[in-house]
Amino acid sequence: MTGEPDELVLAEHRGPVLVLTFNRPAKLNAWTDELEDRYFALLDAAEDDPDVRAVVVTGAGRGFCAGADLQRLQAVGEVLDADRARRRPRDVPLTLRKPLIGAVGGVAAGLGMVEALYCDIRFGSPSARFTTAFAQRGLIAEYGISWLLPRLVGHSRAADLLLSSRMVDAEEALRIGLLDHLVPTGSVVDAAVAYAADLATRCSPASMATIKNQLRSDADGTYADSSARAEGAMLQAFRGADFVEGVASHLDKRPPSFPSLPVRSSDVPV
Repeated sequence: MTGEPDELVLAEHRGPVLVLTFNRPAKLNAWTDELEDRYFALLDAAEDDPDVRAVVVTGAGRGFCAGADLQRLQAVGEVLDADRARRRPRDVPLTLRKPLIGAVGGVAAGLGMVEALYCDIRFGSPSARFTTAFAQRGLIAEYGISWLLPRLVGHSRAADLLLSSRMVDAEEALRIGLLDHLVPTGSVVDAAVAYAADLATRCSPASMATIKNQLRSDADGTYADSSARAEGAMLQAFRGADFVEGVASHLDKRPPSFPSLPVRSSDVPV
């Protein structure tokens, strides 16, 4: 049963990695407002949980997420704009300071594909498939995918995928950049968790948060601006405790012991 809000997205702690699973398998994990609220609440909790250093998101059953629930969409045109106003932006996953790893098994369509693209890194099984779907539903490129997709696959490939809504299989997805890792055998979730656990145990949370912010803020700037900002951030990093620990642990040939990120309400800079 997946009728209760807490069952729509399952949460499992695997050491320092939190695994979140969209859990409407009978509907290929089609997106609803209730599922979104649960997912975003879990991301918010993970953001300030010192025991969580990376998050893996996946889908139960045969799909990652088949996009918006079409039965719910039928009534969208009859809903007033004020009723459609969201309590928070749809791109909440992009604001997570910690690594967000997608484990895609089965279809990621429409909004489900966008959610996969919100992840920092994507693992896929041989059954992974992607489709933008929007043009075939009489819709437009939604939720920032017209910004995200060209930066992953290039302008003309993005146009192809958005205009045609054609299905992309796992091998093509890996070749063009929709997937970063293809897991030919075994569990795609286990592979993603192993990768996330490696980040969680070997890499500085503060460094990863800063790098994620650099990737976002430098996406549309010039090289000179990016380099100049990095100079200031590098000097700050050299003065930080994480740099001392990173060097010492390497020289001592031991695992590093980096502190967790400060909570967002903290005055401690990240």
